[in-house]
Amino acid sequence: MYWSKYFIPTLKEVPTGTEAISHQLSLRAGLVHMLTSGVYSYLPLGYKVLARVENIIRQEMNAIGCHELLMPALHPIDIWEKTGRDVTLKEIMITFDNKKGQRMCLGPTHEEIITDLARQFIKSYRQLPVTLYQIQTKFRDEIRTRFGIVRACEFIMKDAYSFDRDWEGLKKNYDLQLQAYNRIFKCCGLDVIVVSADSGAMGGSISHEFLVAAPIGEDAVWVNKDDGQTIKDEEGKIPQGSQWERKVAIELGHVFQLGTKYSESLGAVYLDEKGDQRPMIMGCYGIGVSRLIAAIIEVNNDSGGIIWPKEIAPFDVEILAIQASDENTMSLAKKYYEELKGIGMDVLLDDRDESAGRKFNDADLIGIPLRIIIGKRMLTNNQVEIKIRRSGQVIVVDKDKVKEEILRLCPSL
Repeated sequence: MYWSKYFIPTLKEVPTGTEAISHQLSLRAGLVHMLTSGVYSYLPLGYKVLARVENIIRQEMNAIGCHELLMPALHPIDIWEKTGRDVTLKEIMITFDNKKGQRMCLGPTHEEIITDLARQFIKSYRQLPVTLYQIQTKFRDEIRTRFGIVRACEFIMKDAYSFDRDWEGLKKNYDLQLQAYNRIFKCCGLDVIVVSADSGAMGGSISHEFLVAAPIGEDAVWVNKDDGQTIKDEEGKIPQGSQWERKVAIELGHVFQLGTKYSESLGAVYLDEKGDQRPMIMGCYGIGVSRLIAAIIEVNNDSGGIIWPKEIAPFDVEILAIQASDENTMSLAKKYYEELKGIGMDVLLDDRDESAGRKFNDADLIGIPLRIIIGKRMLTNNQVEIKIRRSGQVIVVDKDKVKEEILRLCPSL
């Protein structure tokens, strides 16, 4: 993609009213744009990052036998009344009457909807176990939106739901999800903290949260520096011993062993081997996809801007032509562009007629992992530079060896 033909509205100044680094950088780098408080558009660069994160999640979910579907965002409120969560979630639900006079809501989550779906199609033990998931927009009337897409009124979530015959099956599915979550977050460049948690309004017996330490965290945990044991910080209780370190963290994911709370309320039953009717045993597994992007930025940045992990960067390589008006410079830039695209790399070519300073600042801001810098001075020696965004290391390379050097560097990023 040529920068001059793409849509990357970068900003020089920090937008007013922004506290979090991730909020500032996502706006300045042209990833998102705020329509109103808690409601954001994903601009092309941000949407590419979102798509890469979603693909990582899909790969891991599919690998453990989950099946993707898409459920409606528009729900009749009467299905929520069956579980009583029309009351417990009343403060955040966005409700209205449609033109038929039917009470409706925009889905803040989907436990009721998926359970009703399972009730209608799963009848026998032979159809179990099954795990279904979606990546979809949720709507919550958050009174206190914070930190951009970290706590928003409209956000993207991956939610998966397992249905089993018994608790043993649930525990097996639960463990598969725990392992998949660790792989997802690792692939996104994050070291997560896993803690036992309160199930809250979701219900169920056992749940775990996945957190990442970050300055804007809304949760707090104690981490044992000796053995890695973690304890949720509740009511200011301090563990005994100097080996404990308190960290603030952002919640990225939450998994629950729901049991029969929803299946009993909504009549999701199956016939066992003896022909007896039994409620399905359920699990629920969520990841805040849009929040995940903010968390990645929070722990991957410097004074210049974002430093994307290679797996989720919007582009693999940026080619920065210092003098775009120079024929030799642009001819070589286009040659690299076609060569790298030809081997399957996603490439951004900055062909703008802008100052070198503006181009370098924008390159740091958007944070592509590798940057090829082409300038007339270096070309007099038949050389170009390759800069690694994370380390800042600059490598001088013969202009005819660039593709080989990029391929050499990619696995080590």
